[in-house]
Amino acid sequence: MPLPKDLDPYANPRAFYGAELRRLREAAGLSQNDLGERVFCSGTYIGLFEAGERRPQEEISRALDEVLGSGEHLQRLCRLARTSKVAGYFADAAELQLQASFIGSFTSMLVMGLLQTESYARALTRSAHPFAGQDVIEGHVRTRMERASLLDSPTAPVLWLVMHEAALLVPVGGNAVMGEQLNHLAEQTASRPGLITQVLPFSAGAYPLLHASMTLMQFTDAPAVVYTESAYSGQLIEEPVLVAQHSSAYDLARAAALSPEASLDRIASAAKEFLTP
Repeated sequence: MPLPKDLDPYANPRAFYGAELRRLREAAGLSQNDLGERVFCSGTYIGLFEAGERRPQEEISRALDEVLGSGEHLQRLCRLARTSKVAGYFADAAELQLQASFIGSFTSMLVMGLLQTESYARALTRSAHPFAGQDVIEGHVRTRMERASLLDSPTAPVLWLVMHEAALLVPVGGNAVMGEQLNHLAEQTASRPGLITQVLPFSAGAYPLLHASMTLMQFTDAPAVVYTESAYSGQLIEEPVLVAQHSSAYDLARAAALSPEASLDRIASAAKEFLTP
């Protein structure tokens, strides 16, 4: 995938990284496939870096500098290009969500970040950072709320949520906050054609994603990836075999979940229970 002719290399650090990588590669007389083979990735992946469609990776940048004889040039640019307002371990996944045509999410205990209310997000952030100052907490909350604008984009992906029934019952922030969150989830699901929500009931028993929180992202012109996350860390998975394994587990969870209509009824019922004095 060559660098688009109309891509401004000075538009942002990631575009500049891509332009410099292409310049160095062409000066070395290497095709994207040739360079990919030397740093143990595909030529398509090199093309995504050059087009500014993927955030550069530090390990690959180090290998590229070695192959291209560019000292630490790409490594330094990589550090600039990876600057992000979200947690470092989530930054790559956050960028990919903006490019995805389909996002499939499974959560076992929480509502997915893109569908969280401000009060719910604040309660979660405070629980994860009990010793942080209020300005830090509010910064995290603002960033999470800003990310929700993805759903209003003309190129918004199809978003298919599968959440365990337990996520409807944990009183994050108290009854009022939880009731508001569940009503918001139901309203968003009912009003957005590209949003599907399913609840995996307790009666489903054991299932492959019992201990996991995962996001599957599919693209029109790139291989699918999976992002898994725990409280203070996350992992972006691109190995095709592992992506396929996670995708199959996600499909099984969808098959075992309540129908979208029954799921909306269950969400509304849980919200009513939280808001009833």
